[in-house]
Amino acid sequence: MDIGYDKRHIAACDERKTPMPVTALYASLLAIIFIFLAVRVIKVRSSEKVSLGDGGKPDLIRRMRVHGNFTEYVPMALVLLALAESVHTEPVLLHVLGILLVIARCLHAWGMSQSPENFRFRVAGMAMTFTVIGITALVCFFGSLWQGWLI
Repeated sequence: MDIGYDKRHIAACDERKTPMPVTALYASLLAIIFIFLAVRVIKVRSSEKVSLGDGGKPDLIRRMRVHGNFTEYVPMALVLLALAESVHTEPVLLHVLGILLVIARCLHAWGMSQSPENFRFRVAGMAMTFTVIGITALVCFFGSLWQGWLI
């Protein structure tokens, strides 16, 4: 069963100075989104004079949860993407998963930031995030078998 492991990619990874350039690309894009979401929280904290907690402010609570949800799911997805890259998964598949993750997190953040919430965007973002996590987990599992690490 071929799930996208390319011998040319393996050789290229061995020659590169950056062993995981695909993951590095998507981690950097997601870091920009992370900072943007954090700044949104900081702005409301500052304007509402709330240094700790949420102060019972609905807008602050919503922004904190958008940022918090991002921090809960993105690290696992990026670790799995990096591990998938480390087992020499086809770069095209890695890019598809990376793009899907960036879109998913933007959709989720936008949907959850709306008042009232736009559940369609929020649910679509979470479904896409779970899809990326699930596919990368499977790719890592089968990639580790393909590499001969478990057998």
